[in-house]
Amino acid sequence: MPAFAQKNVISVTAAVAPRLNFSADQMALATEVAGDPDLAAFYGANGLERVFTGQGGAPLRAALSQAVAAMPAHGIPSGRYDDGLIGPPRDAISAELIHARRAAMLLRDLSGGVLDANRVDPEIKRSRADISVAEDMQRVAASSDPFAAIMQTAPRHPAYAQLQQALTGPENLKVSADLAPVPEGIWREGDAGPAVTALRRRLGAIGFGSGDSETFDASLAQAVAEYQRAMGLGADGIAGPRTIRAINGGGAVAPERRRAILIAMERLRWMGDASFDGRYVWVNIPEFSTTVIENGQEIFRTRSVVGKDRENWRTPEFSDMMANVVVNPSWNVPRSITVRDYLPRLQANRHALSHLDVIDRRGRVVDRDSVDFAAYDERSFPFRLRQNPSDDNALGTVKFIFPNKWNIYLHDTPSKHLFGNRVRAESNGCIRLGDPQDFARLLLEPQVRDAAATFQNARDSGQERWLRLKPAVPVHLVYFTAWPDGRGGIDTHRDIYGRDARIWQAMVREGFDDGTT
Repeated sequence: MPAFAQKNVISVTAAVAPRLNFSADQMALATEVAGDPDLAAFYGANGLERVFTGQGGAPLRAALSQAVAAMPAHGIPSGRYDDGLIGPPRDAISAELIHARRAAMLLRDLSGGVLDANRVDPEIKRSRADISVAEDMQRVAASSDPFAAIMQTAPRHPAYAQLQQALTGPENLKVSADLAPVPEGIWREGDAGPAVTALRRRLGAIGFGSGDSETFDASLAQAVAEYQRAMGLGADGIAGPRTIRAINGGGAVAPERRRAILIAMERLRWMGDASFDGRYVWVNIPEFSTTVIENGQEIFRTRSVVGKDRENWRTPEFSDMMANVVVNPSWNVPRSITVRDYLPRLQANRHALSHLDVIDRRGRVVDRDSVDFAAYDERSFPFRLRQNPSDDNALGTVKFIFPNKWNIYLHDTPSKHLFGNRVRAESNGCIRLGDPQDFARLLLEPQVRDAAATFQNARDSGQERWLRLKPAVPVHLVYFTAWPDGRGGIDTHRDIYGRDARIWQAMVREGFDDGTT
């Protein structure tokens, strides 16, 4: 097989095939896969020979069937890979391609997600369009254990396996039928009686506490809270009606909890090309938190404020590389904010917003008295606005830059009161940090002898100082309404932007089920 034909089967056409001594089967296979770059590359690397139905293909077919059967453990319906959805075999080549297309689809689903995220919601800046599975297919075909090779394409983030366990885990929380059920009621710390004993025994039978005491003490309240957390219930430590029904009924996964877990697993598949080795920054938007993870362990956490639930204000989802810590930052007001919020105020009073400089295209400060703000609209306004470093600068003392087309970054803020709110969706889209100076020092630690002194020297200068991170640190802006809590349970968060609702509608169209059907 000529080298160029192995690399690019698409170039093989009926006109040149006879000169390359292709068989009729090879010619048919080349024609069938010419429009599919993944299959073209895969069969090109295999000399246009049948891989799944050719000699030695039986183990590969068996592994593929095993993988299809295992897909519900990943929350993905096996029905996606039915022959009827791919097309019935007409001949040996079409039979081969049924297996190949099923394998490509399955590998693409596991490695990059079932849905194209950006099509579901344009504020999710992730896409599976550029995912290629040709190399994965080749790796699987060459493996001595093709089933294991298929499964290796699933996300390797440890949270994925924990979400899988949570998806099926409550089936393991069924208690013996010979244990007395907990009487209906509301049982809390300080109560006593046979109902408390029944509660304690049933919880103990599934690994949450132990003993036969009739007193609802602090240890039982903790056991109830741990059970509630594992079941996705409100972890208040009070055995109310929902908790008692779950304990008495064996604990099926609630539909809303199952949906959140399925969506979280899909979101992790969208991040299939992300690296979670070493140190990275993790901003979970609906949790209103920013954390730093290093070698799999959380080493820093701070409260965060994210974008308001308003068009063009919501914080988008994407990953990038944090390159700079900017101390004493100037605030270059984003154009969207300038023309939407500030231009009308300047048109009403040219001396409004006196803390902002008007800057022309050459970077010069413009005398406001020389500008007729009423002469411009959102499109024609030729100036930008800038706030110089100061104690009341909108960005506070420090900002963290990861250059991106959406002009999103992390920063300090003078509005400290916002961090006391339970719901902290209050920004124009950027992420405000509750402990930005500690965050800056942590980021600088690996590259300077005294991170605190380095930061403070830059701060004391009173001038804008850019401190480059060497190397740059991965940052992930994510949106997980279900996430492992580090204690064996799953924390859940409100779908503040309605993104999960839109994702679930798309997942239902692909055959996903939350257990209600």
